[in-house]
Amino acid sequence: MKFDLSNKIALVTGGSRGLGREMVLGFARAGADVVIASRKLEACEAVAREVEALGRRALPIAAHVGHWEDNDKLAEAAYKHFGRVDILVNNAGMSPLAPSLTETTEALFDKVIDINFKGPFRLSSLVGERMVAGEGGAIINLSSTAAFVPMPHTIPYGGAKAAINVMTMALAKAFAPKVRVNCIAPGPFLTDVSTVWRENKQYEQSLGLQRFGKPEEIVGTALYLASDASSFTTGQTIRVDGGTW
Repeated sequence: MKFDLSNKIALVTGGSRGLGREMVLGFARAGADVVIASRKLEACEAVAREVEALGRRALPIAAHVGHWEDNDKLAEAAYKHFGRVDILVNNAGMSPLAPSLTETTEALFDKVIDINFKGPFRLSSLVGERMVAGEGGAIINLSSTAAFVPMPHTIPYGGAKAAINVMTMALAKAFAPKVRVNCIAPGPFLTDVSTVWRENKQYEQSLGLQRFGKPEEIVGTALYLASDASSFTTGQTIRVDGGTW
């Protein structure tokens, strides 16, 4: 029963596909109503219909988390519609690769930082302060194993996700004791963005579990951190990576 999210309101960015969609549906099955945000409204509306089919309420919102003002509008819309947010999941992200270090354009660098770090910082600040002023809540950030395994081709992305790890600890201190802030660092999951490496058998066999993750396997950790099951856990980053040593 500690995993029960009945009467909770969750806001999930990047909630229309991949790990975000799985968390949205997992929260709904646990009893939560969900705000689903991503850049494409139609995709959010499709997932909203899935949530409603589970008997829960859903609010689809188009928002680009890399844009400061979109985070302001998203937070305001969620509170106007539901009156509060109990669970915030900063899931939206992107990891485009440049041909080389010197061919990494300023526009690409800025886009990676904006979506992976600037947006989660702004949205967490807005929602976290309102959680503190209200009944509290839980914030879950999404990092990556790229923050722990530095590679030349993922410097902007890995750097942004390392910043998310730091932000998680800092916000846990800032919003304590009413708000718990934790982080999930996923490894290689077979989502729609895995096309570059999903056929790499050598990579797959190098993992401790010798297989890639299925998107629904993120839900258990997300439910743990969103619910009272993790009532004494804050400021932590949990790697869900199948053994990415």
